[in-house]
Amino acid sequence: MMPLRREFLKNLGLLSASLGMPLSLQAATTTTQYQDSANRLAPVRIRGKVSANGKGLKGVPVTDGYSVVQTNEAGTYELLSNRTRDFVYITLPTGYSIPTHSNGTARFYQPLPADGKTELTAHFELKTSPVREDKHVLLVLADPQIQNRYEADKLLQETVPDVSALVKTYGERPVFGVGCGDLVFDEFELFADYQKAVSGMGVPFFQVLGNHDMDTKGVRSDDLSSRTFKSLFGPTYYSFNRGEVHYVVLEDVFFIGASKQYIGYLTEEQLRWLEQDLALVEKGKTVVVSLHIPAFTGAGRRSKEAESLGGVVANRQELYRLLEPFKAHLMSGHTHFNEKVLEGGVIEHVHGTVCGAWWSGPICYDGTPNGYGVYEVNGSTIDWYYKSTGKDRNHQMRCYAPGTNPNQPGQLTVNAWNADPDWKLSWYEDGIRKGQLRRETGLDPLSVELHTGTEKPQRRPWVEPQLTDHLYFATLSEGVRKVTVEATDRSGKIYTESLEIKKA
Repeated sequence: MMPLRREFLKNLGLLSASLGMPLSLQAATTTTQYQDSANRLAPVRIRGKVSANGKGLKGVPVTDGYSVVQTNEAGTYELLSNRTRDFVYITLPTGYSIPTHSNGTARFYQPLPADGKTELTAHFELKTSPVREDKHVLLVLADPQIQNRYEADKLLQETVPDVSALVKTYGERPVFGVGCGDLVFDEFELFADYQKAVSGMGVPFFQVLGNHDMDTKGVRSDDLSSRTFKSLFGPTYYSFNRGEVHYVVLEDVFFIGASKQYIGYLTEEQLRWLEQDLALVEKGKTVVVSLHIPAFTGAGRRSKEAESLGGVVANRQELYRLLEPFKAHLMSGHTHFNEKVLEGGVIEHVHGTVCGAWWSGPICYDGTPNGYGVYEVNGSTIDWYYKSTGKDRNHQMRCYAPGTNPNQPGQLTVNAWNADPDWKLSWYEDGIRKGQLRRETGLDPLSVELHTGTEKPQRRPWVEPQLTDHLYFATLSEGVRKVTVEATDRSGKIYTESLEIKKA
């Protein structure tokens, strides 16, 4: 039988491993939590005001995750809810600073008390942003996935300083981040270390629920699988605005009742909410949606197997339909490889991970370095690059000399991990341009070296190399001494990497 972790790599989500929970959480998951009563559906009227500098703000969406209303001329609202709802929260308007907890996580919501009251008040006070937001930067950190002290320290000692240093290079330009799920690896006591990391990065962060962030032990349905996450980070789906861009966070990990088993799926409740949310957004606007499991990837095509239910979103076509009127980008993680997917009229950025191949070394199993996505927004236009942890921002590819790649032994091999079909890669031999490299599916040579076999890598021996589409190849001339590869991305940015060729 295939070891459990190899099955995880194959199926990307349908697991059978147990999840340890603190005693306090185990005690909470008793049968009493499932006992329903008519009181749960009793109406609760929520009234409040959204204001800044003592003045009410008109047109701010307010929601309980089911219904969406907008504030009136005076900035006040009235929302008819019920006792099944956990939060009341706003869509943060552009021009106002992101309210945060002391640890840097965005706080745009208020918990609804379960005290039986039928009339509640919830006010939101905002502060005017001190700088313009039409130019801003989004950081997407997928899968920090810390499981023990060693990994928490790696996050704190390597990723945090790298992000902090990058943020400083942007000066006064506003920067914020999205933690794109799997913030921890089942060990909920390490959420405190994740929060410490967010605080150390020095910018506000919004959080996405990942499959390893869910309560699953002693929980019989998806409805109760996000209780710990919500207690720390608030709602699991919501929206906000920065500059000319509308941002949405969704929860697409659907727990199916058996320990650690889930599928990629968007509930009807979320889709109803999203319809209401996007109805208030101007058609043609740039919309960025963050979710943990990718809507779609090329993994099934590359492996010639069906996409697993835990690796893509089963009802993604409805998401694509709702995003049709907009210039849409999807931000996802989960897979531990980096990929650009052009599907359903959107650009999906499937991110390589902060932890790489589960903190087993410097790369993911497609050869993408441990790192995160950086998105530079100018008005409604977005340019992007992948920031490798500990490397310069211009480090966008790795070159391998002929003889290095066992599957293409006579070829120059280049892994350009953030490439999409619009990238152009050319090579120069001793300063003379020779032509464009060809793009093919294959295995990254460094991943083959570090990950192949049942004993490597030492920390996670179940990690194996995985096929990727972002490899490029060329046949070199006899006697060449130096090769330079020039990559031009879709926005015209040029990256170069050189390689000395040793004589045979």
